[in-house]
Amino acid sequence: MAKLCIRDRNKGVIGSDGKKKPANWEYRFEGAKINGRRNHISKAGFRTKKEAEIAGAKALTEYEYAGLAFVPSEISVADFYDCWINDYCKMNVADGTMVGYRNIVKKHIKPRIGHYKLKAVNTIILQEMINDIYFSNHFTRSFMKNILKVIKGGFKYAKVTLKLIRDNPAEDVSLPKSPPGEKQEQIIILTKNDINAILDRFKNSPAAYYAILTAYYTGMRVSEVYGLTWDCVDFKKKMIYVKKIVKKIEVDGKVSEKGEIRGIRGKANTKWYFGACKTDSSYRAIEIGDTLACALKEYKAWQEKNEEDFGQNYFRYFLHEEISEANRRVQRLIPSSMISKETFLGRTFPVFINEIGEYKGTDTMRYTSSVINHELGIKFNFHALRHTHATMLIEAGAQVKSVSDRLGHGNVRTTLETYVHVTDKMRSDVVDKFETLGDLNSESSIVNFNDSKRKMSTMTN
Repeated sequence: MAKLCIRDRNKGVIGSDGKKKPANWEYRFEGAKINGRRNHISKAGFRTKKEAEIAGAKALTEYEYAGLAFVPSEISVADFYDCWINDYCKMNVADGTMVGYRNIVKKHIKPRIGHYKLKAVNTIILQEMINDIYFSNHFTRSFMKNILKVIKGGFKYAKVTLKLIRDNPAEDVSLPKSPPGEKQEQIIILTKNDINAILDRFKNSPAAYYAILTAYYTGMRVSEVYGLTWDCVDFKKKMIYVKKIVKKIEVDGKVSEKGEIRGIRGKANTKWYFGACKTDSSYRAIEIGDTLACALKEYKAWQEKNEEDFGQNYFRYFLHEEISEANRRVQRLIPSSMISKETFLGRTFPVFINEIGEYKGTDTMRYTSSVINHELGIKFNFHALRHTHATMLIEAGAQVKSVSDRLGHGNVRTTLETYVHVTDKMRSDVVDKFETLGDLNSESSIVNFNDSKRKMSTMTN
C-alpha cells in the first residue's frame, strides 16, 4: 500500500506583507506509474493537519480498493458470506443449491462466527465450529459435508479470488470421526413386498401412486418425476423423455418477473418452476415397458375425463418465463385460478395431478413419505425408489453402462459407488458361484502337485 504523506505547504513561508502565511495542509501519496512516469495524487487547502489526515486516509483507501464495496481488513464474516452468495454463488451454482448454501450461512455460520472479522478467523475457530455443529445437532454425514463445503468454498474465494486473506484457515478443517458404534447412513433398498404395500396404500391418491410407480420403473429423481409433462411421454415408442426438473420457490423467493404479468391476480404461497436438469447427462430418453405405459395411459384418460366433468372448476396451468436469482431461465407454473382474463401464456399439462387437476409438485411426497414410514412401518424416502431400481437391474445382470445411462449419470463410476449395493441375493449368488467354480471335492478340480510339476516340465520341453 502506498504511503500517505501530510505536510504544511506554507511552513516557513513569508508573504509579501512580511507576515507568516497561514497553514495550508496537503495530503500526498504515490499512485501507479503512467507511461513509466511516477504519478502523485495530492490535494491541498486544509486548514489543519487533522483535516488533511482524514481526507488523505479516505482518498488512499478509495484508491487502493477501487471497485470493492468494503475494506478487506475490516469486513466481518457475516458481510463476507453475503458477498460470496451474491457475487459467486448466483453465477456458479443452481437455484436449489444456492438456497441450501444461504440457509447454511444463515443458520449455522453467522450465529457462530458472523461477528468475527474475516482476517481474525483461524483454523481452530473453524474446526471448533464444525465440531459444535456436528455434535449438538446430530446432522447426517451428508449434510455435514454440505456445511463443510460452504465453509471451505467461502474462505477459498476470500483467499484465491478476492485475496482478502493471506492464508485459508478452512483448508485443513475436517469432519470429526463418527463416535464408535454410531450407525452410519444406510442406503434404502425396497423389497417387492414393500412396493406392493406402498402402492396399495395410495391407490386412491393418483398424484402419489403414479409418481411412485414411475420412479420404481425408471429410477428417475423426484424433481425429474414431478417435472414431467404429458409431452414428455411417448406411448407409441414407449419412451419417457427427461427434459426438465421442477423446483419450488416460496413467496419471498428471489425470482424476477420482469414486471407485471398481464391478467394475473393474487399471490400464491408457493411458486413452482420448471428449470434445467441437474447435469447434461440428466437429459435422456428412458425406455419403459408395457406395465408402466399402460398405467400412465389409463391415468391420462382419467385426467381428461375429470377435466370434462369439472369444467371451469378444474385446475389448468400456464407457463410464464422468468429469470431466477442464479440468472437461469425458468418457467413458472401459473394456475388458472390466478388468471383473471385471457393471456398469451401457453398451457402446460403436468403428469402428476389430483382429481381436480391440482398440481402440488414434490410436496405431494411429504405426507406420502410420512405415512409410509410411520403407518406402514417401511423405511422410505423417494430416492429409495431410484436405489432400488438400479440395484435390481444389476442384480438381474444388466450391464452397468446401460444402468448408468438410464439413471442419467455422467460416468459408470458414479453408478457403481453410489447406487449399486450388495443385496442378500447378490451375496448368495457370489457364494453359490464360487462353490461351483471353486469346488475342490470334484475330481476335475483337484490339482496334484506332482501332476502340475510334470505338466510344467512337458510344456517347457
